[in-house]
Amino acid sequence: MIVDTTAPLQRCTSPAGLSSIRDPGTAATFWERAPLPGFQAWIDALPPSQLPRARVILRPEAVCDALIEIADFHKMPDCPERNILIEDAAALALIFSDLMRCDHVHLRLDVVDSNACSKFHIDAVTTRLVCTYRGTGTQYGLSERGKEPAEILTVPTGSPILLRGTRWPESPPAGLLHRSPPIAGTGETRLLLVLDPVTDPEQDDDAVYIH
Repeated sequence: MIVDTTAPLQRCTSPAGLSSIRDPGTAATFWERAPLPGFQAWIDALPPSQLPRARVILRPEAVCDALIEIADFHKMPDCPERNILIEDAAALALIFSDLMRCDHVHLRLDVVDSNACSKFHIDAVTTRLVCTYRGTGTQYGLSERGKEPAEILTVPTGSPILLRGTRWPESPPAGLLHRSPPIAGTGETRLLLVLDPVTDPEQDDDAVYIH
């Protein structure tokens, strides 16, 4: 495991490095990895209508089976590349739940072709994992007094980023903001996985609860 300990953002080269989100002064950390070329070419070429969409609450160990059903519903071709996507998302859910010590996760698969969440912000959650499987990754930067960051950086496609939110017990370092990249009018379609920890699944009305 290699960790860049420069706060407030840390980078790592293995999933174990994501635990640096608990380090004092850290606002975000991401796992730098390169997507498999064959997988990336496959998912980039899929019609947007076949990209999976979902918003569910479930136990991490149930993610794999749920994603198979979701992929079938959206007529995603059954092939080795689809299995890579499902297995990777399921593995990230297990890693995330273990790190956050939660029994359930709120999982979203979003297909985006507009400027959704294109304003720099901090999420109103304890922490959030985002992995962009297709299209431009999450953008981030350091802000002074709420202004747009002077330098905007982009998380590589396929690299999961873990972000502290406003509900983290320790306030994140001021100034590290993120956004979804503005892509309206470009013809780009993004596919991203979003994971939030859930403490009381029956109190969350924003998703389907799967036991």
